[in-house]
Amino acid sequence: MARYYRYRLPPWARKCIIICERITLPLLIFQLIRTLFIPTTFDVFLLGILTGLFIAFYLEWI
Repeated sequence: MARYYRYRLPPWARKCIIICERITLPLLIFQLIRTLFIPTTFDVFLLGILTGLFIAFYLEWI
């Protein structure tokens, strides 16, 4: 089975991935600030998901 290759996707899917990749860091920073001031279980869970997503984009797993 071939390795996942982002550039084989259709142009609209590639554009969606690029937009998600660009918006992840600002959302992560906002969620971190929100979690520091009002720490709820949902905020911590969402921060973990966003951190994992950011790391996946950074390491080009997605």
